[in-house]
Amino acid sequence: MSAVASLYPAPLPRVLSIAGTDPSGGAGAAADLKSIAAAGGYGMSAVTALTAQNTLGVRSIHVPPAAFLAEQLHAVSDDVRIDAVKTGMLATAELVEVLRDWLDAVRPPLLVVDPVMVATSGDSLLEIDAEQAMVALCARADVITPNLPELARITGESPARDEQEAAAQAARWAAATGTAVVATTGHLDAAEVPNLWVEPDGTVVRIPQARLETTSTHGTGCSLASALATRLAAGQTPADALEWATRWLGEAIAHGAELQVGSGHGPVDHSHRSRRLEAAGEAALELAAETAP
Repeated sequence: MSAVASLYPAPLPRVLSIAGTDPSGGAGAAADLKSIAAAGGYGMSAVTALTAQNTLGVRSIHVPPAAFLAEQLHAVSDDVRIDAVKTGMLATAELVEVLRDWLDAVRPPLLVVDPVMVATSGDSLLEIDAEQAMVALCARADVITPNLPELARITGESPARDEQEAAAQAARWAAATGTAVVATTGHLDAAEVPNLWVEPDGTVVRIPQARLETTSTHGTGCSLASALATRLAAGQTPADALEWATRWLGEAIAHGAELQVGSGHGPVDHSHRSRRLEAAGEAALELAAETAP
């Protein structure tokens, strides 16, 4: 097999993001598509809601008719085989219902739900009457990726105060629903903020991650869930997929400030690895040219 052919396993994981927009490019569908590409997949997008937001916060949200979401979903699935679905902002109970009906009809092989309820800025992204619909959607997913405030809302419990409480809370819910939980612990006041994959049988896979002192955290939940969905769709085990996504996102967060985008919670650098590879390739070409006879 040639070096070029080896870059394209047949086929690439085809991942559909179902999420809202972010015109500043750091979260929502924009972050999903960047993350899917970085993780080695082919990204597609169905838009649930349009937001007017930037790194400082959400100014307004416009939700198109739910029937249009159904049209988008069926347009994709009528033509393309979907290997994984990743959901983000769903905004209303009606949108969740449309998604549920489509899932019943299409039955994609992998469903990863990022239960988007609150933005990094603290702005609410989910109507109150949609929370129960979101909880029901989570219960039918293969894996969900809540942060600790979202995990508390889903379980109806108080937010976990430490890693052990987070793991126990996730384990109780996973056992009750049969859905795996990836609990992200970035909201804890700790030097290490691991991601925890918790199986319904109580098995916990812990992927360590050091806390990074930065404000470049816009869209981290979207990005982790999308990368995870892509690696799982490619056939990786949950442990390997979560480790890859955690390491990649940690690097993306660490390099986010270099982008110099916005004055609030800036985006992560989804392309940090490809940027480094490109720079290394150019350096190698320059060295080869300098040393050529």
